[in-house]
Amino acid sequence: MKYIERPDAATPAEFWESLHQQVADAQWEVRVNPILAATVGDLPPGAALDLGCGQGGDSLWLAQRGWQVTAVDIADAALQRVSERAAQQRLSDRIVTERHDLADSLPRGTWDLVSAHYLHSLFDFPRARILRDLGEQVNPGGMLLIVDHGSVAPWSWNQGATIPTPDETLAGLALDSTFWHVLRCEARDRTATGPGGQTAEVTDNVIALRRTG
Repeated sequence: MKYIERPDAATPAEFWESLHQQVADAQWEVRVNPILAATVGDLPPGAALDLGCGQGGDSLWLAQRGWQVTAVDIADAALQRVSERAAQQRLSDRIVTERHDLADSLPRGTWDLVSAHYLHSLFDFPRARILRDLGEQVNPGGMLLIVDHGSVAPWSWNQGATIPTPDETLAGLALDSTFWHVLRCEARDRTATGPGGQTAEVTDNVIALRRTG
């Protein structure tokens, strides 16, 4: 597999556009994130919001199981790939794409699932505010699922970064506990494969919340 270089870009949009074009050119395998599959696989389908959808592995998997998915990314290159794959799999009626720089604009709707897998940025990014605001759009009984990098892989660009624990991330969201039930707030280890085919043990921080009202 072709190694993915860190783009030299002045703005978030330029950075992610270049990155996703590299990923598309490298024909990176598109697959569902395993924590999403394990967490929501038994849920009845509804309306799902996939934040930072990338090449569409999660969006396509959800659509295949009957979810109506809004796939959001800052990069047109990513959204184009999602649309193309949805058409190839005859899922276009279940997936819509929206381009948002989440620091400036948010999708609007009501959701039974808001999924944020590895919603990180090397740029200034009001992540807690974004997740809190979108949490307000979750239907009662719906889920907010957040999966973060809990460690720095050997191939990551942000070596030496300080990473919050799941409890610290949850506290930083400042959600009203009256309206949220914590289903999971934990760190999980797994074996990951890097862009050059190398493997390493990494940690994922998993926060799954059920909206109660």
